[in-house]
Amino acid sequence: MFNNLTDRLTSVLRSIKGSGRLTEANIKDTLRQVRLALIEADVSLPIVKEFIANINEKVIGIEVKKSLTPGQALTKIIHAELIELLGKETYSFNLNRSSPVIIMLVGLQGSGKTTTAAKLANQFIKRDKKRVLLTSVDIHRPAAIDQLKKLSSDIQADFFSDSNIKDPNEIIRSAKSFSEKVQSEILIIDTAGRTHLDEKMMSEIVEIDQVAVPHETFFVVDSMAGQDAINPAKAFSEKLSLTGVILSKTDGDARGGVALSVRKITGKPLCFIGTGEKVDDIEIFHPDRMASRILGMGDVLSLVEEIQLKTNNEQSEKLAKKLKKGRRFDLYDLKDQLQQMNKIGGMGELFKKLPMSNKINPSAINDQLNEKQIKHQIAIIDSMTSSERRFPKTINGSRKRRIARGSGLEVQDVNKLMKQYIQMEKMMKKMSGGKMKKMMRSIPGMNFPPGMH
Repeated sequence: MFNNLTDRLTSVLRSIKGSGRLTEANIKDTLRQVRLALIEADVSLPIVKEFIANINEKVIGIEVKKSLTPGQALTKIIHAELIELLGKETYSFNLNRSSPVIIMLVGLQGSGKTTTAAKLANQFIKRDKKRVLLTSVDIHRPAAIDQLKKLSSDIQADFFSDSNIKDPNEIIRSAKSFSEKVQSEILIIDTAGRTHLDEKMMSEIVEIDQVAVPHETFFVVDSMAGQDAINPAKAFSEKLSLTGVILSKTDGDARGGVALSVRKITGKPLCFIGTGEKVDDIEIFHPDRMASRILGMGDVLSLVEEIQLKTNNEQSEKLAKKLKKGRRFDLYDLKDQLQQMNKIGGMGELFKKLPMSNKINPSAINDQLNEKQIKHQIAIIDSMTSSERRFPKTINGSRKRRIARGSGLEVQDVNKLMKQYIQMEKMMKKMSGGKMKKMMRSIPGMNFPPGMH
């Protein structure tokens, strides 16, 4: 979402870091470039002006500590101001209330409410071990109800619907009764959206709110909406007691300005961000971590949490024990690694959250090892015999041709996989010797935060 903004800001800050001291001229030039970067990211102009004014005020008379260079001192100020703009603290989501905790999602049509409802439910089921009931009051779009029903089944959540009920308020009353019957701990209500704001829509959502009496009301906004999200955000925040904002579709071609604008306009915290199309693709929004990500400092904590949630710890432990015993890393192991990598969105998603130098382009990495590419590689391994997977060195030219035919790919694709396997095997040898840090340091552009060396 913030790729272009991150590129611009890291470039600006890298140039100021090379300066021996802060001067009125280089501060003015740096802030001018920061201002342009924010405007290009579609942040609203009043917010940009306030942001730059706040930084300028803090820079005047700054005392640079001996441990920091002037450039680092300015970066620290910009980082702190970004955290302030993004909301200071992570929203405290209280699930320890009398059941059911009622969550209502509101927003325009196409903002991603239905998918977001399923993503939230999936997280509460997996992470918090809660029983969740989903329901939709979108009587205008039966397809939306069918979509939520299908998603509920996929994530093993309860679902309530009654085709005989045509009144949204009656659906909510019935869903509440059903929730008590099945002892749901959380009830998530997906409301109807419209293609534009109108009085009928706003009156309907106010009535629904009065009947539902939700503990949490989240405004779901498409992160690609840009400045078009501002008026709906104002309208919903004026009519409803919003508790927070959820950004959807942040994996798309979004410039990121909506994240900085909507929070300021509504005065409500950013609570979650949707990072992809899968039900696992949602993250808790941490202002400090996002500020670090925007400035190219990485977000290792979110990466660790994502890996723990999406990958198989048992498989990882099994591989670690195998390597510790001195046994070789084989193509069965590589397949397991590829499948787990697929769950977290490919190498590009992983590298986005690591503190890296600009020499490494996460998008380029993701192009080389994206979901489609990973599926092709798994197909190649599946076309091998058990013996070939155990003993990859036995795979000669004729075997490669047979494997390529079996997977529906080319011999050069098999060669690429084998080259990748050889690189992985070398890394695993280093890991088996307890030299993980040394291996990580050997990766070009890897910059460790203090205390990790």
